Amino acid sequence: MYRHPLARRYFIATALLCAGAGLSAAATRPVILVLGDSLSAEYGLKRGSGWVALLEQKLIREKIAASVVNASISGDTTSGGRSRLDALLAEHHPTHVLIELGANDALRGLPLEMTQDNLNQMTRSAQKTGAKVLLIGMQMPPNYGKDYGARFAALYASVAKANKAALVPFLLKGVADAPDSLLLFQADRIHPLEAAHPTLLANVWPELKRLLK
Repeated sequence: MYRHPLARRYFIATALLCAGAGLSAAATRPVILVLGDSLSAEYGLKRGSGWVALLEQKLIREKIAASVVNASISGDTTSGGRSRLDALLAEHHPTHVLIELGANDALRGLPLEMTQDNLNQMTRSAQKTGAKVLLIGMQMPPNYGKDYGARFAALYASVAKANKAALVPFLLKGVADAPDSLLLFQADRIHPLEAAHPTLLANVWPELKRLLK
């Protein structure tokens, strides 16, 4: 069948444009990297029931074509996260990085200055790749002392402000400070039950949704 040369050129150009559009869509597809500890690693829970897994389901319901990489490790500290982050950034090329670390630093009595420095460095490393950063804060129980608890909680706001990053002040809001909070935790009184994880996601989602826009 004879085809006019101009028609053939039009067909090729259209095909290239379509292929380019497909590549562009793939390139801009959000990749969300979650760098956290046991609160994000489903410690004591059945697989697929933690807030990060619920986030994946939420993205599907919201028709947001994003993928989630959960690089959380139970027991991890900000030093551990900092040592792992560069390799994770190089491997996954995330567009958004959620940093949920610091609680284990406090539980081990590590210097607050070190925790703050690690959070700063992780935030800056992610931002240098073009990723948007969401810091997910924690608070310490009252038995750690009012002054220590206030200074620890303030770390996250300070890092977020210094680096113009987004912030969730307290991941366990509505859980740890609930009137019946003990009913929402596992026997160790540290890790929330499965029933509490939708609340954790509800604390994270508004800020993450704003970044995804």
